[in-house]
Amino acid sequence: MKQYGKYIKPYLSAFIIGPIMMIVEVIGEVLMPWLLSVIINDGVQGASRGVTFIIAIGVLMVITALCMMAGGIGGAYFATKASSNFANDLRKDLFRKVQRFSFANIDKFSTGSLVTRLTNDITQMQNLIGMILRMALRAPGMLIGATIMAFAMNAQLALIIVIIMPILGGTIFAIVRVAFPRFQVMQKQLDTVNSDIQENLTNVRVVKSFVRTGYEEEKFGKANEELKNKSLRAMKIMILNFPMMNLCMNVATLAIVWFGGNRVIAGNMQVGDLTAFTNYVVQILMSLMMVSMIILNSSRAMASSKRIKEVLNEEVDLTDLGAKEPEKQVTEGRITFRNVYFRYYKNNPEWVLHNINLEIEPGETVGIIGSTGCGKTSLVSLIPRLYDVESREPDLPREEQGQVLVDGVDVRDYSLNNLRSGIGMVLQKNVLFSGTIKENLQWGDEDASDEEIFRAAESAKAHDFIMNFTDKYQTELGQGGVNVSGGQKQRLCIARALLKKPKILILDDSTSAVDTATEARIRENFATELKDTTKLIIAQRISSVIDADKIVVIDDGRIVGVGSHEQLMGSCHTYQEIYESQNGKETAQKKPQPAVLGKEVTV
Repeated sequence: MKQYGKYIKPYLSAFIIGPIMMIVEVIGEVLMPWLLSVIINDGVQGASRGVTFIIAIGVLMVITALCMMAGGIGGAYFATKASSNFANDLRKDLFRKVQRFSFANIDKFSTGSLVTRLTNDITQMQNLIGMILRMALRAPGMLIGATIMAFAMNAQLALIIVIIMPILGGTIFAIVRVAFPRFQVMQKQLDTVNSDIQENLTNVRVVKSFVRTGYEEEKFGKANEELKNKSLRAMKIMILNFPMMNLCMNVATLAIVWFGGNRVIAGNMQVGDLTAFTNYVVQILMSLMMVSMIILNSSRAMASSKRIKEVLNEEVDLTDLGAKEPEKQVTEGRITFRNVYFRYYKNNPEWVLHNINLEIEPGETVGIIGSTGCGKTSLVSLIPRLYDVESREPDLPREEQGQVLVDGVDVRDYSLNNLRSGIGMVLQKNVLFSGTIKENLQWGDEDASDEEIFRAAESAKAHDFIMNFTDKYQTELGQGGVNVSGGQKQRLCIARALLKKPKILILDDSTSAVDTATEARIRENFATELKDTTKLIIAQRISSVIDADKIVVIDDGRIVGVGSHEQLMGSCHTYQEIYESQNGKETAQKKPQPAVLGKEVTV
């Protein structure tokens, strides 16, 4: 709990008042059997006491019961308040930590696992806090109070309790020792089920189009069955706890009644004392049962806590620490790759990028083309520092290792906020969020005016189809933008990036679902309205980059050609092969004509 102290401190009053109010209930529970014994011994059997005495004690018992009720309700209220606020703050911090994760950090945890940690694992912690606040003082308070009263009434008879308690303690210890690793396994399987659910629902259209519903149902059924089996395996331990407790409690009660009854018959003990003693034994055993419940739930919560702390303690590998110019903004858009190497996992012998050297001037339009998996997306991901470059010689000073520079400054010397604020990026996978079209576009600039939003949408050729919707810019988008087409989604994402007014704009195959004529008009708008913006266009079609100031050809993580279309056709074999595959060999042998912005390219 040491690491969770900051989540307790703001609600310390609730953490203190709750247990104190539960102590009020404990005091009442300890007094009740004694008051009952007084009624039996002095009111019913005693000759000198009458009905008035019984009524007076009865009224005192009613008052005690009302105080117990007030203490119980108050304790439960403050326990719920404290545990709910604890979970709320912890969940917010955990979510903030995940938001700070780099792609490499996120790759370490599956999405389903992070969802489980943010929901189920924190709920387990919340339940434990609530249980502790209700029982942590009540259980030992009742145990101590009832034990003292039992020994005060009859020390010899109380020895039965001394015999039973080690048996219960040993049972609890054995159960917890077995339960903890089983709960860890159960939570990991819950991760798998959540991942399957998320993957299936996110890609439901693909599942249906390939008629794989049966396969997915079978796959989920196996994961769900495995979760059931592992849950039952863990819960069997908890289920075993209560019968064992009840068995010990009933055996102890029978022994008390047997030996105590003989003492009453022999005249060595009063009936009221035996009644009270039996109640105290039940209270002692009930308090031990509460302790066992706390310990068992603690073992499950400890497994969840370990998983939560794995996220909280995860070292974010992309931070502003070490930034030499954290206040600097991206003002020009010049990009330099200097001896850049990159791989997704450390110690992986396979490099994604090899010795990349490239200079991109401010305002240039640069096309990046190459085969699938050659490293195009990896290359541009280094510019906004979604990943960091790696060095083949890490012992060298940073200046002598691989660098990505923006405006002559290493991207690691910017603050992440300032660096990414100057870069607009339309990713390969176009993502929209639940909400209106306007709200989605305002991700680019939350303070943008309607006129600015319309202009960005027009530049991305999205305005016309938006205006055809009944609610226009107030049209509600489903999760992920499921109620718009692929081409419409791409244009909305481009408009969102344009609204950011970036100095560097990265388009990662972002017009693949757009027809050629619309793509040409979008490129024309880029040329006229984004003159001062450096534009990097990753594309599969040569027609998408043929008008670029220069085209970068990548093959197997290496730059194999840089130049204009005409230059590459005469000097780059890889580019020629791509061109031939898209246009035919005979067409490729003809001299290509210069392209005109906004028109189809004639070859």
